[in-house]
Amino acid sequence: MSTDTAVAKLDEVRVETHRIAPDEFTDTIAAVVDDSAVGVELADTVGVSLAETPVAVDPTPAALKAASTGVTRASLCVADYGTLVLPDDDRGTELVSLFVDHHVAVVRASDVVSDMETAFERFDDDLQEAIDGEDPRASRILATGPSATADMGDLVIGAHGPKRVTAVVLEE
Repeated sequence: MSTDTAVAKLDEVRVETHRIAPDEFTDTIAAVVDDSAVGVELADTVGVSLAETPVAVDPTPAALKAASTGVTRASLCVADYGTLVLPDDDRGTELVSLFVDHHVAVVRASDVVSDMETAFERFDDDLQEAIDGEDPRASRILATGPSATADMGDLVIGAHGPKRVTAVVLEE
């Protein structure tokens, strides 16, 4: 399944999407983040860096609390659902992605998979690597659009996490 399908599904679940070349990364991030942005460095995971962007890397708890935007990687995008897969790692990806009003997820086009079955195959590979490396934190967050609930009546966007989600897909 193509990146086109993933972008269409992301749009359906209220995720703004930018497909860019790596050399457009710095300008794109500067354009999409709000003031007081924090993030998790991406250079070793997706091949681009936040160093030349307005994003503060390795935020303190106070900086995270004050931030309006968080920038992290997504380890996968499941095209069928427009679902971004976020790693739970010791770098703070989970915290930076969930405790902000606007989450910007950066995913490589090569990490777009067609369906959940393929994603679970990748999870199995990741889990085995974690077990071999003695890392008990081999969990993932599956995020399909901004958080939403209608438990108490009207639909509320951002009730349990970001109110706005942006995906930056790096074409390789």
